[in-house]
Amino acid sequence: MSEELRDIERRWQDEWFERGIFQADAPSAAERAAARKFYLNVAYPYPSGAMHVGHGRTYTIPDVIARFKRMKGFNVLFPMAFHVTGTPVIGISKRIAAGDESAIRLYRDIYKVPEDELRKFVVPERIVSYFTAEYRMVMRELGLSIDWRRCFTTVDSHYQKFIRWQFNKLNERGYIGKGVHPVKYCPSCGNPVGDHDLLAGEGASILEFTLLKFMHIPRHGESAAVFLPAATLRPETVFGVTNLWVNPNVKYVIARIRHGGDSGVRINAGNRADSTSDCESSEDENEEDSEDRGENSENKGEEYERWIISEECASKLTYQGYAVEVEKELSGSDIIGDFAVNPMNGTRVEILPADFVDPSFGTGVVMSVPAHAPYDFVALRDLHRSGKYMHISPVTIIRTEAYGGGEKGIPPAEVIVDRMGIEDQHDERLEKATEELYAAEFNSGEMIVGEYAGMNVSEARERVRDVLLSRGLASKMYEFSERPVICRCNTGVVVSLMSDQWFLRYDDENWKSDVRALIEEISFVPPEIKAEFLQTVEWLREWACARRIGLGTKLPWDERWIIEPLSDSTIYMAYYTISHIIKKIKDVDENAFDYIFLGNKAYDGKYEDMRREFLYWYPYDLRFSAKDLVRNHLTFQIFHHVAIFPREKWPRGIVVFGMATKDGKKMSSSKGNIVLLSDAIERYGADAVRFFLISAAEPWQDFDWRDDLAFAARKHVERFFNTAVDILNLISSAHQTAEADKTAEAYEMPDDSVSRWILSRTQRHIRETTDALEKLQCRKALQHAFFNMENDLRWFRRRAANPDLNVLRYVLDVWVRLLSPFIPHVCEEIWRRMGGKGFVSLASYPEVCDAYIDRKSEISEEILAGVVEDLNEILKVTGISPQKITLFVAERWKRDLLANVCRMLCDGKGMNEIIPAIMRSNDERIKEHHREIPDLVRKIVERLSEKGWSDVPEIADVDEITLLKSAQDFLQQEFGCPFEIYDAESVDERTDPKNRRKTAIPTRPAIFVV
Repeated sequence: MSEELRDIERRWQDEWFERGIFQADAPSAAERAAARKFYLNVAYPYPSGAMHVGHGRTYTIPDVIARFKRMKGFNVLFPMAFHVTGTPVIGISKRIAAGDESAIRLYRDIYKVPEDELRKFVVPERIVSYFTAEYRMVMRELGLSIDWRRCFTTVDSHYQKFIRWQFNKLNERGYIGKGVHPVKYCPSCGNPVGDHDLLAGEGASILEFTLLKFMHIPRHGESAAVFLPAATLRPETVFGVTNLWVNPNVKYVIARIRHGGDSGVRINAGNRADSTSDCESSEDENEEDSEDRGENSENKGEEYERWIISEECASKLTYQGYAVEVEKELSGSDIIGDFAVNPMNGTRVEILPADFVDPSFGTGVVMSVPAHAPYDFVALRDLHRSGKYMHISPVTIIRTEAYGGGEKGIPPAEVIVDRMGIEDQHDERLEKATEELYAAEFNSGEMIVGEYAGMNVSEARERVRDVLLSRGLASKMYEFSERPVICRCNTGVVVSLMSDQWFLRYDDENWKSDVRALIEEISFVPPEIKAEFLQTVEWLREWACARRIGLGTKLPWDERWIIEPLSDSTIYMAYYTISHIIKKIKDVDENAFDYIFLGNKAYDGKYEDMRREFLYWYPYDLRFSAKDLVRNHLTFQIFHHVAIFPREKWPRGIVVFGMATKDGKKMSSSKGNIVLLSDAIERYGADAVRFFLISAAEPWQDFDWRDDLAFAARKHVERFFNTAVDILNLISSAHQTAEADKTAEAYEMPDDSVSRWILSRTQRHIRETTDALEKLQCRKALQHAFFNMENDLRWFRRRAANPDLNVLRYVLDVWVRLLSPFIPHVCEEIWRRMGGKGFVSLASYPEVCDAYIDRKSEISEEILAGVVEDLNEILKVTGISPQKITLFVAERWKRDLLANVCRMLCDGKGMNEIIPAIMRSNDERIKEHHREIPDLVRKIVERLSEKGWSDVPEIADVDEITLLKSAQDFLQQEFGCPFEIYDAESVDERTDPKNRRKTAIPTRPAIFVV
């Protein structure tokens, strides 16, 4: 980036900040009617590491919209805060204190934290303060138009009072409960963890599996009441089990299992060994909280069962309310060839070897349903191909029409495997086949077995599970939907069943009903994301909202607990409206929030300013956040708005961003492929980084950072700046007066068609850019505002030998204001050099001037540009250096035909109506050329369609002869040779020996080059 432009960026950032031009306040009651407000906000960052370009895009897009709305006359609120609650910084601090090389390398080499500063990171708060300061600095360097007066952190005392108030309200209204609940749990931290606490597995949900207990029958010796529990999400398929899979290369154990164990405690060979935690509590607290870890006294008297499970499963079960005592270890190969008894129908099934069985998932024992599970079908088929286990065949138990259903039909798994051409167990398409078949059978499948015949799969699933559980033939186990799930302290996370856990009752059907109603009213971008919100509402159940350690707000009625990060970040958008005022008040009454936000209770005016701010700004108009937060934060905040605020204060719009990648791969600090935003700004410049982030994709699409395209963006910004300076120098040299506030209507309409063309085209770009931004299509808007405007301005300067400087100055004025939301620094500089009043950031956004719209001039220039394009293509293909170029404009009868075709197209007629209508004409010229008519009409229609002129009646008014002759000097200068222009009717073979004139069609003259 040129140092001149970097200096320009820094200078304008300083001036914006010093003048406070982005600070927004609620107007007085008298002014409110005239002050249109627009309140947008974006997910606040968790400052535990440096900002990368993905963050840059997250904050640049809302900034573009904020700047656009501000220029459109809105009073815009765009605030920012920092989310520092939870355990992430605690885990990071411990890793650094312990000398964890990967953590040190990440912060030292990738995040570029100085060594002396890194040593201070052993204190978690130091990490927060360091990166909070860095975020603010980088956001300012990016040119974000934030009202920084409203900034806060989630551990500020006033904010914590606000959170306590919120949770008291939720509790009063019955939305918080206490009981047994599965949570993500870090054994090292000894604490539940949320998505913000994770290094990996942020999107993983907790699934409830049914453990079907198959009685083990050894090949040798007596049966000894040992079970092989197989974890499944599809208990109804138990009727189709043909075998069990066990990994012969994995270590299994025989363990005695009993319900009622202490979560997080392992019973091994009869001796208890309490788990330890890096986040130690006192012994008294550990004893006091034994109930919290999952003890269930009602189950303590239950008898043990003996299970064969993987060693990893034995450890996981200790966190889920099971007491586990390992009797002996064995290899998976020890039980291959043994049998097991199906708990539902008593059939014997064989235990087969399978390397694909993952011992860390479920129990390490997998039931095989090859008729309905593509993985099982392919595995069995592979064994058959090697001549093994030929006696085992798939058993179809579900009819699905889409997959050839029926008792005697081909198994559905075979159908989909064959359709997709899946070759073996290593084919990546197996995952897609599984998802597709499972969804089809659940949604439209019908059972065809026993007493469940005719029952929908969705109903049979619950019935079979309940029957097996009630008979003691099944148990429950919880697993993550995706793996690995790793805490920021670098420990593998497990599912823990906690019985004294506070949770938000997102399963409350009345609450859900109100949430669904709000989702129907919210404007979503993209619109299709609405379905994901509705799906999330359907499956969402209780959410663990508190933990024992970490930064944050204590639960008001039980201060042993701290409210977890996702639960304390649901309505902070309301707090933004008052944060700049409340921080000035030394002692805030927690109950004051009842008045500020709900209008309850009366105060002596102490909080009136905050009440006014909230009433003015709320509800927010747009919320920007990432796609991966739909299933938690974004849906949670809808729930909480519904629970806390009156209907008129519910959110209006939500924008969901796509994900960031680098050269096609997901950007991740763990992969080392992140691009620091500060580095990008230093290398390319803030405006260039903004340009690239906006132009790479629409906000809701995934975008890929590429250094070569970022470099190209830098060149675009430099080119714009140089072009603008060149135009200003041209105007200055002609002693033109700069009048930046002069409107389009103030200029007289110029006489020359080229000026009329650029003025008309400029109105088109104003309209297209504005429409795109209103729809949040930022990439499309930039395409019109930059590239299309640049192309037209370049053409104008080529075409006009002596351009009208008033017109040129007007176009530049519009261009700078159109681009101001995208590349504000360089636009601010040009605006000042133009003599513009105040800041372009606060100038009015360009409005379309209808008087300047001249479609005929636009079409005329498009026809001329088409001639230039055709000529360049001919010269490129032939390699000719032209001595003379002759153009033949289509005969008059063809031009009249164009007028008729255009009229009928504008009337909505199609080709099958146009040709017969023309052929019936009494025009003698039509009759004379009747054989040419069908093909010529088709060419005309194709030409009009290609150029977008099918519904433009002005096309018939263009005089091609006059147009081309008026541009003759331009064409001769462009191609460096003489031009001759003829009406094809007025020439003969002497002028056109090659008879090229016959190929001319309206708007596309024939060309002859010598």
